[in-house]
Amino acid sequence: MSNAPHFNIDVAAFWADPYPALAKMRAEAPIAFVPQLGSTVLTRRDDIFVTEKRIDVFSSHQPAGLMNKLMGHNMMRKDGDAHLAERTAMFPSVSPRTVKDVWRKQFQAHADRILDELAPQGSADLVKAFALPLSGECLKNVTGLTNITYHEMDAWSQAMIDGIANYTGDAAVEARCHAATAGIDAAIDDMIPVLRQHPDTSMLSVLLSAGMAMESIRANIKLAISGGQNEPRDAISGCVWALLTHPAEYAKVIAGQANWLDVFEEYARWIAPIGMSPRRVAQPFHYRGVDFEPEDRVFFMFGSANRDEACFADPDVFDVSRDHAKSIAFGAGPHYCAGAFASRAMVADVALPSLFARLGGLRLDPREPVRIGGWAFRGLLNLPVAWENAPPN
Repeated sequence: MSNAPHFNIDVAAFWADPYPALAKMRAEAPIAFVPQLGSTVLTRRDDIFVTEKRIDVFSSHQPAGLMNKLMGHNMMRKDGDAHLAERTAMFPSVSPRTVKDVWRKQFQAHADRILDELAPQGSADLVKAFALPLSGECLKNVTGLTNITYHEMDAWSQAMIDGIANYTGDAAVEARCHAATAGIDAAIDDMIPVLRQHPDTSMLSVLLSAGMAMESIRANIKLAISGGQNEPRDAISGCVWALLTHPAEYAKVIAGQANWLDVFEEYARWIAPIGMSPRRVAQPFHYRGVDFEPEDRVFFMFGSANRDEACFADPDVFDVSRDHAKSIAFGAGPHYCAGAFASRAMVADVALPSLFARLGGLRLDPREPVRIGGWAFRGLLNLPVAWENAPPN
């Protein structure tokens, strides 16, 4: 175990709002062992930016980790050439060109259809009525699993997310994760003959064409679902909530002083949908007075890094005109999120402009409070809103 100073947290309070504890850690113990998480956590942006690139020390390869045991050995849990080979094989399905030429049009079609049904209603929980179905429908296309429903996509994603963050060993959480991965395997099996006969730019089709081993294909599709559903879902609803609760920031967008991508980048900094990335210490290492020992578990706290006072002025403030150059919401090293281009397109190019254009007078519904939670994965649990009915464009 590392000799990092110990820092105790209240797990329930940390789930409800991790930022006060993270700020205290940055100030008092920026590298600390948190007994309740069984891990040494790094909380300052520059420390994470430097150490995440040291894959010889802070390895993504975690044979005993929850992700490997529950989802299979995917590229996020590989380093060096093994990681690069699988990332390269997947790249044609999520490249900037593919996103622009293929996925953006499909994303827009899904958004338009969902909004056509939603607009006449006048009120809704936007998490369930828009963010969740849009993210799910888009991810069905990107992964190639068009044979499932968006409800299944979301439920399976959440079950895997809960499973890989199940550091307390809850047996029911693990069982739900196993059920989800079995469902994904069955959906993959159904789509393989279809995509072999009619190949496209989906992940499953591209990975099949690349000749990747089937166990790796399954693991990487599960990886894409685990992060590719919740991150844009939570970013869509979170951005809307942030703008509705910060009208001066929304006014900047309306006035052309900021754009929708600025909104997305600032929200991902302010409340990172993916707030943590785990690593395994591969060899003895000394850094900033802390000795790391082999097999220690380390958490890079992206959510903390993006509120580091040393890098961002007034970091707790949502400010769409902020410079985001130092944000590491998508990671900082070789494991930089492969789906970042698709996520930006879904949220900034499609979801936000379409939603605000169609739902005139969009506002929070005061009859129900907005709930938000999580620290490894953080997002809105609901978003009750109302608007003026608007005719289709």
